Amino acid sequence: MRTTRKYKILQIFTLILGTLAMAAGSTVEAQNTPALTVAAAADLQPVLHSIGEEFRRQSGARVEFVFGSSGNLQTQIENGAPFDVFLSADRGHAEHVISAGKAARGDEKTYAIGKLVVWTPAGSKLDFSKSGLKTLLGSEVKAVAIANPAHAPYGQAAVAALQHEGLYDQVKAKLVLGENVAQAAQFASTGNAQAAMIAMALAQSPQLARAGNTWEVPASDYPPIEQVMVPLSGSRNPALARMFAEFMLSAPAQQVLRQFGFAPPESSR
Repeated sequence: MRTTRKYKILQIFTLILGTLAMAAGSTVEAQNTPALTVAAAADLQPVLHSIGEEFRRQSGARVEFVFGSSGNLQTQIENGAPFDVFLSADRGHAEHVISAGKAARGDEKTYAIGKLVVWTPAGSKLDFSKSGLKTLLGSEVKAVAIANPAHAPYGQAAVAALQHEGLYDQVKAKLVLGENVAQAAQFASTGNAQAAMIAMALAQSPQLARAGNTWEVPASDYPPIEQVMVPLSGSRNPALARMFAEFMLSAPAQQVLRQFGFAPPESSR
């Protein structure tokens, strides 16, 4: 009886030791795996998980993404945030980072051209196919969500489109501002706005695609949304940062971007 009990205790003790050894091995392996931290515009949330996984598969390096508006990410980089690569939703914020000495001139590359859309929840009676952005003038539209144009490129594009159509002064009282384009989408998806002017990539994410409808704003209504990336000078692993930037232009990454409505970089030329 005692022998059996001792044997069981020994089995449990051995199992615990084995589990601790495996956990320690996993921790050491994770610590030894190269890693990148990428500051990425909020419109990229639906696409970067699969791109990051493919990059990890090919390079063996882990990628962590920090999402936000391009303007806020720019400020964080200029204040010394430990990012390796900046994926901006426009050229302007990438240029500011370069001018601040946080990235090298000539390293910037256009990785995609964004598209602006209007997203409405399922069941909405708003029909943009008939009157375009003038639909927002209807009395049933109480709030229109956009990203804050002070620091979000898609918010700036939304304002530009409304101005181009001569509607901005009539619609501006209805505008509710999200911290970034993802939050603007959230306002509409939770019923706090009747429509949101957001990135096509977000509208085509599985969550929003199932929950609503999308109307593409004519590209002639706003300046091209040229999305630019740049490896950062303060990167802890500059070679890997450059490798990731190059991977964003590779066929696998570009295919994912196209699936979510981005136009290829060459379309800006």
